[in-house]
Amino acid sequence: MRSIRSAADIVALTNEWGFLPFFENGIPGFSVEELTPKELWFASDVDGPWEWKGPVIRASGCAYGKFFGGKAVFISREWFLDFANYRRDGYDFDARCDEGLAPYRDRELYEILEANGDLLSKELKRLWSFGDKQKKGFDAILTHLQMQGYVVTTDFEYQTDKHGKPYGWGVARYATSERFFGPEFRQQIYRREPEKSRERILTHLAALLPHASEKQLAKLIG
Repeated sequence: MRSIRSAADIVALTNEWGFLPFFENGIPGFSVEELTPKELWFASDVDGPWEWKGPVIRASGCAYGKFFGGKAVFISREWFLDFANYRRDGYDFDARCDEGLAPYRDRELYEILEANGDLLSKELKRLWSFGDKQKKGFDAILTHLQMQGYVVTTDFEYQTDKHGKPYGWGVARYATSERFFGPEFRQQIYRREPEKSRERILTHLAALLPHASEKQLAKLIG
């Protein structure tokens, strides 16, 4: 098994494997959680996997989000094209709306991101709720848009103490995939039939994870 001891190790594995789940997922050895020594999780004197997420995104330009069963995954720029194409079933978001396939609240959230660029989760939630604290479903809608490949996490931001040292949990910043990856993504994402993208991903993962069954891999990518 490979060992992860730094953000650079996650960057290297994401680029090499194409897909790197953050949490254990039923396929042994295929997660940051399993490959990182326990002493690096929540250590007081060194950064660990939770703190590395933002630097990994910035260094690699990879997609990060809740892509596999609502759980977080790093996906390389190269493989996110096929992943998003498959999950979108060939529809850009406007086409999905035109066909009546996008729920109203999905459209609300997506259009806020599209109009405002990238936003911290708390900013996005405030704009979406318009001050209505009783409005429900924000996290589920945001996860759904990530699962479909329309939204990605672009960074994590931390509060800092008087010495400039970050502390607490990082706050996620989000953007549409088109904004994050730019014109090249828009031009290439629909170049294949969605089923062809699915086949490519499954073939790639089968070669990468020969100990995983076809059923496990199909369940993983959804």
